[in-house]
Order: sequence, then structure tokens, then C-alpha cells
Amino acid sequence: PLPCTDGWTFLNNSKRPIMTPIMHDSSTIRALANAVEPKSLRTYTPSQAVLAESAGVFHWTPEGRRLFDFTSGVLVANLGHNPTRWTQRFTKYLNWPTTSGNGSDFFRAVPMTSYNAITPLEAEASQRLIKFLAARKGGARMHQVLWAASGSEAIQKALWASMAFDKSRPMILATRHGFHGKKGLSYAVSGSENEPERDPRVAFVPFPRSECNDVSQRSQPFDPSPYLRELDQLADKHGNAFGTFITEPYLGGGGSYHPPKAYLQAVQAWCRERDILFILDEVQSNFGRTGSMFAYETYGLEPDLVVLGKGLGNGVPVAAVVGRRDVFDSLDYGDASDTWSANALNAASVMATLDEFEASDILGTMKPSSRTIEAGLLKLKECPIVVAVRGEEDGMVWGVEFSKPEYANAFVLAAYHGAGANADGVHLLGPLAKKVVRISPPLVITPAEATAALNILHAACVSLTQDGPALPHGIA
Repeated sequence: PLPCTDGWTFLNNSKRPIMTPIMHDSSTIRALANAVEPKSLRTYTPSQAVLAESAGVFHWTPEGRRLFDFTSGVLVANLGHNPTRWTQRFTKYLNWPTTSGNGSDFFRAVPMTSYNAITPLEAEASQRLIKFLAARKGGARMHQVLWAASGSEAIQKALWASMAFDKSRPMILATRHGFHGKKGLSYAVSGSENEPERDPRVAFVPFPRSECNDVSQRSQPFDPSPYLRELDQLADKHGNAFGTFITEPYLGGGGSYHPPKAYLQAVQAWCRERDILFILDEVQSNFGRTGSMFAYETYGLEPDLVVLGKGLGNGVPVAAVVGRRDVFDSLDYGDASDTWSANALNAASVMATLDEFEASDILGTMKPSSRTIEAGLLKLKECPIVVAVRGEEDGMVWGVEFSKPEYANAFVLAAYHGAGANADGVHLLGPLAKKVVRISPPLVITPAEATAALNILHAACVSLTQDGPALPHGIA
């Protein structure tokens, strides 16, 4: 390891920190996991939290400390952790017994696996999900659903379908600094052309960042023509080879950049002119994160395919591609099959999620909390170590950019510790793009809860401004 002047330790000049577990009271549990699981299973988060229980917007450590969850898992628990009504609906759809099974070794319920078959639950979930998306402005192309077990798998299936739709145009356009997954084609369309193991079928185009570096730029005029010129140049260079364009509505893992609506609308119009399929990756943004139920509503889009995940199952691993029937018809039997997609757990979780959003005005009641959080995050900019705050108006996801990576990591750790051993803390994930901390609590957080959590974050920021970052020296 090579010591670095800023207090971090790096390996072989790689600028990748060597991170050792931070010693908390529950470190015996963390140590057990470290002994039997590789560190590559998780990304590094300075707090190294151990979470024993969760409810609503809170986690509890094994020692009983309460943490405000400002991550929602990773934009998953939109409805909060372990919601009672959702869970009751979920188990009811599966026909799980409320007792111990009446003495029998087995009970009759929906099968947990139904490969190469279909359950009534799956059929109903598919029908309801399509109807839910199609009923919204911009949902006119939502005809069928292709299920998957994870977001990156759904991206892969969306790209398979799009590329099969016109096999004479196999190339894909993707936006730089996007994140779509770590597997196969989902990895190939992530990042930029400078990443290793690039797929020659993928070309990258710019995504606005300087124009949306801070929430203060929301109302500024935007000219998409430079971006369209670059698209034209790239398309002309490759002839008529591009058949697919994929982007996130906002850059999530790339640092939480939320673009002007005119950018995405201009890109979609450009795709229409050239008969290029437009895929919108809403794995992070679906179900309310951008202030509307789906980001295609927020940005005034009508995508050919929409990729859903994370909040779709509120904790149950499920994802889906919803879109044009003629595109999906391009795939034949087995081309997008797998062991787990469309299983009963998936279908029940989606149905329970749809029930909650249909029964309650979750987005309406979310907006006061959104405004409370954004006001609190803007107050962090009084600290010189915070350089920008990015997010959607009335949404529930922001990125707080710090001046240096060490401040971002120290902020995550200080938020976890809160005011002391028995005080509340705030659970955050490790920084995005090295120095951007994502703020993404469950949509059901109340204004009072938001105020209490932001007070903790503000105190953490002030302490770092006064004392500097206090980070573990041998970071695992």
C-alpha cells in the first residue's frame, strides 16, 4: 500500500482505496460476513452498517441504534421497509397460510416456480402493469411486458429485443457516464468508450452535465443543437448501422445529473426521424423518484421500451421491460427465457406495489417532504465543502456533491454516527462518481421525519467544515 497525503491509503498507485472494516459494536457480525463473502459483493460505504431490523423510513442496528434510511436500499423501498398493507396483500396473492399449515407437511398455494408455464397471478400482474403504464401520458407504446429478475437482466433483454427488431442495424447508441448494469450488454452500454472490454457495437454520445450541475440551473434555457450535431456526425460516420438508443432519464450512478427536458425530448425526436428505437432505463427512477409515477411523464417522452426495476417490487427482486408488441415479437421462443422471471414472488410483489399506488396518493403526500428535504440540502451549501445539489423538483432523489472525495466519504460516516452512541443517525451509501452522496429516502417519509434527518446531516456537514474529514486510515 502507498500512503497518500490526504490520509487515504491506495494500492499500487491505482487510486482505489484499500478499505478495512470500521469497528462498530456490531463488527463481529460484519467480521463473520467478511470471512465468508468476498468484498466484491458490495460497494464500499464508510459506515459499514449492520442492519438488524427495518420499518418505514428507519433501520435499527443490532445494538438498537435507529438510523434514518436515506437510501431506500438503493432506490428500492419506495413504499418504506416492511409496509403492513403491502405485505398483507403480497402474502394474500400467494395464498400463503396465516397459520402453521394445519399439521400437514405441505400447503396448497401459488407455485414458487413455474418455468415454462404460467400462473394466473403472472397473467394478472402483466395485464395490470401494462395498463398502469399505458394510462399515463407518454405510455401509448406500452403493449407487452418482458419480465426479468434484475435490472441489468432487464436491460439485456430490452437490448436483445431491440437488436432483433432490425438485424441489419446492430449498433447501439448510449449516453456517456450512464449506468445500466454489470452484466453482458448492460455493462457494454454503461460508462464510456474509455472503459475496458468495450463492445464494438456500442458508441457513446454526451449527456448534459454542466447545464444541470445544480438545482439553481433548472429554469435556465437549454439549446440541444450541439448534442444533435454530434449525433448526426456519429450516425453519418457509421451509415445506417444504429438501430437502438438507450439512456437513463437522469444519470444515477454517474453523479445524479438531471437534464433539461429539452435534451431528452430532442434525442427522442432524433431517434424517431431515423427509425431508431428509444429505450428509457427507469430502473432507478420508476414509481415516483422524479416526482411523477414514471420519468417519461416528468420529461414528456413516449419511449418505445421502458425498463423497470428496484421500486417495482419494493424489496422483492423483480424487473421488467414494457413496450411495443412488434419489438418483442422479434424474439422467438426461448430467446429471453430464464429460470426466475415472472415467478410468483415477482408477480405478487408487483401487484402489491400497484395496489398501494392505486389506493393512496403517495406522490401527492410526498411533495411536502420533497420540498423540506431539498430546502435542507440547499442549506448544506452554506458549508464550503458542499459545491452542488442536484435533483428533480418535487422528486425524491438528489445528489450532493462535495469538493473532495474524502469529504464525501467522511460525511457518510459522520451521518451514520449522528450525535453519539445512542443518538439517531442517517444511513447513506458510499459516494457516486467519487464525491457525490445520493439522498433517496422512501417516498413515504413525513416532513417531520425529513426535518429531523436533515438536522443530523447539517450537523455532520458543519462538523466536517470545522474539523476536517476524520476517516479510518486503512480504509478494506
